[in-house]
Formats: sequence, C-alpha cells, structure tokens
Amino acid sequence: MDEVLRVTGLSKNFGAIRVSDGLDFELRLGECLGVIGPNGAGKSSVLNLIVGLLKPDAGSIKLDGHEITSLSPHRRVRLGIGRAFQIPQPFPHLTVYENVMVAAIYGGGLHGAAASDWAMDVLRRTSLDGKADRVAGAVPLIDRKRLEFAKALASKPRLVLLDEIAAGLTEPEVEQLIEVIASVKADHATIWIEHIPHALRAVADRILVLDFGRKVLDGPPDEVMESRTVREIYMGFAVDDVA
Repeated sequence: MDEVLRVTGLSKNFGAIRVSDGLDFELRLGECLGVIGPNGAGKSSVLNLIVGLLKPDAGSIKLDGHEITSLSPHRRVRLGIGRAFQIPQPFPHLTVYENVMVAAIYGGGLHGAAASDWAMDVLRRTSLDGKADRVAGAVPLIDRKRLEFAKALASKPRLVLLDEIAAGLTEPEVEQLIEVIASVKADHATIWIEHIPHALRAVADRILVLDFGRKVLDGPPDEVMESRTVREIYMGFAVDDVA
C-alpha cells in the first residue's frame, strides 16, 4: 500500500502543557488508524497539527511524501486532507446536496457537471441521496453526522480525519455510521478518534494510544484494547482491580 501520511518527531507545547511529545507514526492508503486516550491526551491537538490549525514547535508532517508542515490549512485541503468534526457544522440553510457541492467545489477543486456528479456520488456512498433536497439544519442527528462525513469525502481527500464522529448517536445509529465509514475505507487513509471501542474494532487496522501527548502504544485493535496500558490509563482501572 502507498504511504499517505508520515508524522515524525511532532511536538507542541502550550506553556507547561505538552499536547504532542515527539510523536511518530505513518499511515497507508486503505488503512484506518484509531486513536484513543484519556481527556487531555492530545488527540484533537494532533488532528489540528495535521490540518494546520496549530503550528508545531518541532517535527515534520508529510502527505504523499511532500512536506506540508508549514502550509496553510486551505492548501492542505487542496492537497488531500478532509476532516469531520464531532459536532456537525453544516451550512444549516442550504440543502444536503448544496453542502456537499460546496465541499466538492472549494475543497475538491471541481466545477460544473463534474462537481455535481461527484456530489451525488458522495451522497450515494453515505446513504444521503434520498435526502439531497432536505435543508441540512432540519435533518436528524445521524444524517447530520453522515453529512459531516460526506463533506469531508467531497473534498476528494487522500487522508480523512474523523474526530469523535459517532458521539451522541444511539447504538443502531453507530452501526449505520460504521457501515458507511467501512464502505469507503479502501479509498483513503483514515485517522479516527473515538471513545466507542467496538466502533474502532470494527474499522481500525491499528490503534494508537496517546497519554499527555506521547505515543504509548500502536498496534492491532484487540491487542491494544486488552493491554495493561489501556486498562490503566484509558479505561481508568488499576490492573489489580481487573486481575
């Protein structure tokens, strides 16, 4: 598989608070990296560093072998980074279709019939084609979550960043979202921050555990989830309590 992302020595401090501490990892096309860790571990900060909303104090970020560490966020989008947020951020007065079209034009660089065709393809992939003409602000939460993902896909990314996109959904809705994410996984490299363990187990090829900005584990989902480290620092158990 082609390497899409390589992060090397990535560090970021806010005064005495370290949100990324010499972080190293890589990601290939078709691979999903789940990211877990306690609150304040630096998970969302890592995504903000990758998309350019934060400037690192040290380290390197490469997308498809090209150094992007100093590039602006909009240039990174055009080079192939899409992001979906925990709280959906649609243009509420535009239709579902119009929201995806905005991403296809301004993120994906498409125009005219090419943008329209791609927008409809993305809506089909995310099971939103039946609601294309609905006003985005009026659709249920599960559809706003799908739309958040659809907007990320419409920018034609090589790398998709998902920040707790399943938060707030019912169990059946989480399963629906898992199905959508898994169905397009092969076309992208994906980083998914999530607090729902079975969602990551269903999609992720590897899970990265962060604690105070440091990488403490990176490995197969079952191995990581059952590890002593996760039980101690992420699940909040003392090992003796679960022995």
